[in-house]
Amino acid sequence: MRLITLALAALLLLIQYPLWLGKGGWLRVADLESQVAVAQKKNDELKSRNAKLDSEVRDLKDGTGAVEERARFELSMIKQNEIYIQILGKGQAQPQPQAAAATPNP
Repeated sequence: MRLITLALAALLLLIQYPLWLGKGGWLRVADLESQVAVAQKKNDELKSRNAKLDSEVRDLKDGTGAVEERARFELSMIKQNEIYIQILGKGQAQPQPQAAAATPNP
C-alpha cells in the first residue's frame, strides 16, 4: 500500500511539473502577461506622443498662429509697432539693454 501511495505521489508531481514550470506553465504565462502589459503601456505613451506631434505638424503646415506663437515664445520676436514689456520678479537680474534699444540722438 505504501508503494502505491509513493508511486501516485510521484506521478502527481510529474504531472504538476509542466503545469508550473513547463513551456506553457502558469509562471511563464504570468511573466509573459507582465511583459505584454509593459509593452502596451509604452505603446500608449508613444501613440499619445505621436498624436501630439502630428497635431503640431498640422498646425505648423496649415495655420500661421502656431508659427507666430513659436516665434514669440522661443525666439522672443515681436510684431511691428508692438511694445515688449518684461516683468521681473524679486531676485532676478535686470537685463542689459541691447544696442538697437539705445536712445536715439536728438
